[in-house]
Amino acid sequence: MQRVPTLDLRRLDADRGSMVAELGEAYRRFGFCCFSHHGIDGALVEVAYNETRQFFALPEAAKQRYAAGNRGYVGCKVETARTSDIPDLKEFFHVGRDENVWPAEIPAFRDQALALYASLEQAGSLVLSAIAEDLGEDADFFAGLTDHGNSILRALHYPPVQTSDLPAVRAEAHEDISLITLLVGATEPGLQVLTREGVWLPIDTAPDSLVVNVGDMLQRLTNRVYPSTTHRVVNPRTEAAHVSRYSMPFFLALNMEYEIRALPGCVASEGVNHYPEPITAHDYLAQRLREIRLG
Repeated sequence: MQRVPTLDLRRLDADRGSMVAELGEAYRRFGFCCFSHHGIDGALVEVAYNETRQFFALPEAAKQRYAAGNRGYVGCKVETARTSDIPDLKEFFHVGRDENVWPAEIPAFRDQALALYASLEQAGSLVLSAIAEDLGEDADFFAGLTDHGNSILRALHYPPVQTSDLPAVRAEAHEDISLITLLVGATEPGLQVLTREGVWLPIDTAPDSLVVNVGDMLQRLTNRVYPSTTHRVVNPRTEAAHVSRYSMPFFLALNMEYEIRALPGCVASEGVNHYPEPITAHDYLAQRLREIRLG
């Protein structure tokens, strides 16, 4: 049976060549790869999830006080996958690099969210250094392209599913907009990846594993050498459907002024440029946010 691999991130120090090759193979095949020993403190993740649970337990009126565009709170059944008319069964809170709003009811929320943001950004930079090498670039290729990008930490709550919500999935099939997306510590199963053969493949990892997938920005930059794979979050068919699911994906983005052009080596390997017209990361993000009703 196919399975998205889990690789030990420490091998970038001890066995870098083989590790880069295996990582590149996973991304070219699945658009996803999972990592153990990623350096993100489990205690930090646990505390951040606890703060998230406290926020989403607040009354709706209290949460709505922190709705602030692409920062702060977004209510349930707002975001909609661009290929669907069914709103996702989720609510979320956005934390960015700056211009944030913070819930006064949970004083520790700010410090915990910013600490997790920094830790995920550091882990993402490490993964990107290996991706760069697999693509034939210098290891620090992405360093200057992401150091002030509009990267977002999204605290997500999928409420317990009611009978009236079925058979809708918690998050409809979609691709991420970002360069890469990092996810650590989701509280319940349900994440599935659509394989090339059209089969929905569950992401089955240890609870402390880091899942990192290709986003549309990286697919565009690599001329589809790295696919931004369709994925979804499904409703469990057991009692778990009636339990809240929490996750905290980190969408690591390019600097907004960066002009996304397909890398020459990726154009050569594909034999055609799938994206002949360049576009800035800012304009691309704005375009995609409008498509999912978050513009």
